Amino acid sequence: MELLTLRLSLSTLCKKLISADDTEGSNTKLLLSLNKNLLRSLENQDGLPNPSVHLALRLSNHHNQAKETDYLNRLKNNLHDDIQISLTNSQAVTGLMALYSLALKSSCYDLNTITFLVNDKNETLLTHLKRQMEQEKDHIAFSHRPLTNYYQYSLGVLALCVSGIRVNHHVSHKLIKATENENFKHGETESVDTYAMAGMALQCVKDSGSYAHNAAELDTSLNKIKQKLLASRRSDGHIGNEFSTGLAVQALLAMGSEVGECATSMEAMRTAARSNTYHNPMAISQTLPALQGKSYLSVKTQDCRNEDDTLVLEPVGPVVVLPSETKVNMKVEVVTASGAAALYSVDVPKGSSLLEALELLERRNVGFT
Repeated sequence: MELLTLRLSLSTLCKKLISADDTEGSNTKLLLSLNKNLLRSLENQDGLPNPSVHLALRLSNHHNQAKETDYLNRLKNNLHDDIQISLTNSQAVTGLMALYSLALKSSCYDLNTITFLVNDKNETLLTHLKRQMEQEKDHIAFSHRPLTNYYQYSLGVLALCVSGIRVNHHVSHKLIKATENENFKHGETESVDTYAMAGMALQCVKDSGSYAHNAAELDTSLNKIKQKLLASRRSDGHIGNEFSTGLAVQALLAMGSEVGECATSMEAMRTAARSNTYHNPMAISQTLPALQGKSYLSVKTQDCRNEDDTLVLEPVGPVVVLPSETKVNMKVEVVTASGAAALYSVDVPKGSSLLEALELLERRNVGFT
């Protein structure tokens, strides 16, 4: 009898595994629980609305159309105004603009109707994002690093590509070269999140057929990113750490690697979710799409017709939070425009908000603001 070896792409394998897992009631309940936790986070009116949260809700299989529409309006008002202020002050907001456009696109919103006024000139969101990417590219040319960072640079490439905008091949090339030179680092450590975002961005560019400059080098970069992500897989299945696994799996799904490493990473995320590791809305927003077999690249083919509208939040009773004596060590790295880095450390009470932690750090460290 001949042995027939069937090689499935990672994308196909993952989707088959996800489909099988979804027949199990526990996994279905887990996904619904994460979805509801993310939806419930919309009730917090403090701070700016988070486009990543909206994006994850829109990529989900279950929806609460009324709450999602309300949050979309908050994005178009509050977040839009914040970006407008940044542009007026000539600040680089590449990543935020990119996420904003992806969030709008995920709601099938006409991006040509979103404009910003700068120097008495009214131009569309995507026009401004293209300009930001040109500035980022030029900054790399003379300083060997983007104005922001390669994570935001990758987000910019992805957002333009997903929106049907032809990405300047010089802009794509800078990302390809950064992959080749292994420039995706946070301090001395390689950034799994950045590799994942770069993988989704370059995969979109490849799928669009817009990078005719050198198709071989694009494929080489994508293969290198896949290998970097898989090499970062821990024995428990997480890629990098618990909070980077969601984006890493999204990237592997998008890139369609033939290495069957999906099942262990999926199970690792489910285990972490059941342990309430992803209690933060941002963490859930990057994990939920991956657990449902989606990636940010899925926004490109988003169809908002005939969507589910069955997600309902049950009333939650009052929760009494007792003060904690447990301390958590927080480290903050500050990178100046010259490239120099300074590392700060502070012990903060467990449960502190980021703002509270940063304010404590400022009080205890002269020079940190």
